[in-house]
Amino acid sequence: MANPWLAMAPDTDPAERSRAVRRAHETFLTEGAVDPAVRQVVAASWRRSAAALVVPESMAPVELSDAELEAYRAEHPLARVMPLFRELLGTIAHDGAHLLAVSDERGRLLWVEGHRGVRDRAEGMNFVAGARWDERHAGTNAPGTSLALDHAVQIFATEHYNRRVQHWSCAAAPVHDPHTGRLLGAVDLTGGDHLASPHSLALVRATARAAEAQLMDLTPRARGPRTTLTALGRDEALLTGDGLRLRLGRRHSEIMVLLAGHPEGLTGDRLTVELYGERADRRSPVTLRAELSRLRRLVGPLLASRPYRLCAPVAADMTVAAEQLAAGDVYGALRTYRGPLLPLSEAPGVRRMRRLLEDRLRRAVLAGGDAESLCRWAESPWGEHDLEVHEVLLTALPAGAPARAALLPHTERLRAAYGLSATPRGGDATSAQRRRG
Repeated sequence: MANPWLAMAPDTDPAERSRAVRRAHETFLTEGAVDPAVRQVVAASWRRSAAALVVPESMAPVELSDAELEAYRAEHPLARVMPLFRELLGTIAHDGAHLLAVSDERGRLLWVEGHRGVRDRAEGMNFVAGARWDERHAGTNAPGTSLALDHAVQIFATEHYNRRVQHWSCAAAPVHDPHTGRLLGAVDLTGGDHLASPHSLALVRATARAAEAQLMDLTPRARGPRTTLTALGRDEALLTGDGLRLRLGRRHSEIMVLLAGHPEGLTGDRLTVELYGERADRRSPVTLRAELSRLRRLVGPLLASRPYRLCAPVAADMTVAAEQLAAGDVYGALRTYRGPLLPLSEAPGVRRMRRLLEDRLRRAVLAGGDAESLCRWAESPWGEHDLEVHEVLLTALPAGAPARAALLPHTERLRAAYGLSATPRGGDATSAQRRRG
């Protein structure tokens, strides 16, 4: 198939496709092997779901309800474009066997709207406002997978990891902050097999772009840097501003991050050391000058020399996260922190910046003891094996909380992996407390 994000080619028999994928799904669950006929995007999601220990017939957890849900979504940026979502997709949802769903960046459904009968059916699998539908909690599904991959995607029937969801098909697209590129959430259409047609994917993608355009108008850029650099959780940084949207290569990403982190500028010798470290040789300065020349052709007057520096303010996400930490806004820093800084970079200067920011944020999360912040860190790819965070989170959650019951087995597996005894059932994570003290 030319487009890997589409569930089926137009001439595919949905019933036969559903049966074939169901057989492949059962084989994967029993043997761990994926049939080549399964789309690569789905196969990779199945593997992520299995690695997260998603139970194939589980219910997505409901994390927000009643007043807490109302307060949270009233403050969420996507609340400002809900009228647009309803205008573009709401009529389709109410007139047909569809649901319009909007989630936050963590996969929590904030709005689920549509025909009352369809919503009643969806409630049977906890596809409701406040429920957590990211891949780690609900397995392969369009909202969760679109967030995991930051790309619009269709998921057809038996492509869902959870058997409870395999009577449904869905198409979803991520929505971003138009100024910073930060992921805000996803917009989704969920319904029957007919949603596996190409038009539904195009529709949600166009709706997401329309929402971003409206957010641009509704939230004019604040005074300050007009250029942003996004490098957290990305192997290749994104530079945006004044109509510019430039995905930088690996080396150019490292140079921009280092210069953004040193607004006073860096000499050629210092920049060489920060990039190459002990690997530097007599050819490194020549190579660096060539890279800087190519970068200058891309970014124009933004890059100056003698010393090398950025000659206009740039709002870099790693700097924003550091400033939020300095101001005591730990949860704000966690929202900004989408992952380690240029995680594949081996440049010594980048590695030092990456380690410093991650260590500062982790210490702040532990010191604050806030359950929401601890949970966000514990559920991240970089925090899922952090035993100390998991143990402190156990102490922060009420004894009868469902989230605590779900967390305890994973924490005990981590303790066993580290050769430690089981966590006391009473929840007194004394080893974590001793380490913090």
